[in-house]
Amino acid sequence: MEALLQNGLTALGLPTESIPRLRRFSELLLEKNKVMNLTAITEQQDVATLHLLDSAAMLTMADFSGKTVVDVGTGAGFPGMPMRIVKEDLSLTLLDSLNKRIDFLKDCCAELGFRDVDCVHARAEEFAAGKRESYDYAVSRAVANLSVLAELALPLVKVGGQFLSMKSVDSEEEISAAKNAIKTLGGKISRVEDYTIPGTDVTHRVVVIDKVSPTPAKYPRAFAKIKKQPL
Repeated sequence: MEALLQNGLTALGLPTESIPRLRRFSELLLEKNKVMNLTAITEQQDVATLHLLDSAAMLTMADFSGKTVVDVGTGAGFPGMPMRIVKEDLSLTLLDSLNKRIDFLKDCCAELGFRDVDCVHARAEEFAAGKRESYDYAVSRAVANLSVLAELALPLVKVGGQFLSMKSVDSEEEISAAKNAIKTLGGKISRVEDYTIPGTDVTHRVVVIDKVSPTPAKYPRAFAKIKKQPL
């Protein structure tokens, strides 16, 4: 695993001092996964590439130095935790609606010595009520449709900030269908960037959405409505 991480981080142009912490986070993940469903990826090498390096690749998509970042629907901590492990000066909030996942992430942060990472158990649409337009960046590797994700994430982003959504490379239709929702929410797609995870032949995609104007106050709606009637 260490050689994979060393080569992968070097290929991404990222510092390698974080490798011991990345390895420790993967150990905590796989240990907890024995009693709780956190990941279907359980081989160490695959965790290194498909979770850790895939998440770290996000750091090459924008300048996160000294910025506030919210990971919407973080799940087992992706992409937020590897991003914070590799780039220590970003200010991270991990947001998930399942308390068991947040408890796991709190334990990980305590183990890794991250006292400044905010692990929040809340639904994104409810969290937005108190944290509206207060983050430089929102990131997400959640599997929800981009129209849905945009309504959950963009209200949290400051005007001038960005929402970066990790998607598969066959997401053209989904991206096209989400353009109206993104515009309604104050966003604009600035670019769509494909990248290959170092050490693999797996290609993933990041949709970079600029926050160009304030999100209208009526968004985000209740989640049931978002899901039933996407913008």
